[in-house]
Amino acid sequence: MPQISIIDTISDPGKDTRPNEDRLGYNRHAAFVIDGATGLGDRQFMDGFGSDAAWIAEFAALRFAERLDGGADPKAVLREVSEEARDTFTTMAGDQPRYAWPLCSLTALQATSSGLRWFGLGDSCMYILHDNGQSDFVIPIRGAYEWEQHRAAEHIARLGGIGAAGVANDDPQTLEDLRRGRALQNTPSGSTWTFGVVPEAADHLALVDVPVYGGGATALLCSDGLADLVALYKLYDPATLIQRAATTGLKSLVSELRHMEREVDPDGLKYPRYKQSDDTTAILLRLEA
Repeated sequence: MPQISIIDTISDPGKDTRPNEDRLGYNRHAAFVIDGATGLGDRQFMDGFGSDAAWIAEFAALRFAERLDGGADPKAVLREVSEEARDTFTTMAGDQPRYAWPLCSLTALQATSSGLRWFGLGDSCMYILHDNGQSDFVIPIRGAYEWEQHRAAEHIARLGGIGAAGVANDDPQTLEDLRRGRALQNTPSGSTWTFGVVPEAADHLALVDVPVYGGGATALLCSDGLADLVALYKLYDPATLIQRAATTGLKSLVSELRHMEREVDPDGLKYPRYKQSDDTTAILLRLEA
């Protein structure tokens, strides 16, 4: 049976005044990072979590930790948990526009009797460095980071910066654009599938077998916040990111990220993005075949 061992974890809010909408979790057979998508509705429906995005991330994390064992079918687990989330949300919120439905990205590793596998939805990812020096990057939506940077650049060009609130959806036009795109998620007309209150998203789960080369590997599951160190700021590639995490710890990487966000480019003029500082969550793991 392959082994997954946790080396380090971190989950850091982008702003102290906003709830952390990321979660992480693990058990003997699986590990996962969940990134709640910032809500675009007019109000919050699920009380006690700070936001509906934080609620769906927490709802999923607790159930994934319980149900993702070595023999679990990820698609079946995701569908089941999504059905429960849908029923819970609609009971509290009633009929709401699709852009107000809570959702999140997911990246996960599972050890099964036949090997290791990665699966995910949305724009959270995995970096992996094998013991033979080979490295790789896996994400459900190829080009997701580049596309978001392109759209964020349009927002910044129009407003001259991210905005005083530190989040782009404070601008009415950008909010309308984001709502239009969010409403298409998890529909046949859209191109993005995420985890939330649409059980059919489980049918679009990205699944990849993960062989290890050289006897073992070190992997990093992370939300798009930490991935910005590679995809946006270009400070690392997959191999050097993992080497840095294994050498100095995930906290040091988050410190670097916050320095870039808050001191080097607080307005997003050089590195376009929708938020000055994003929630950042990661798990560093050791994989043994």
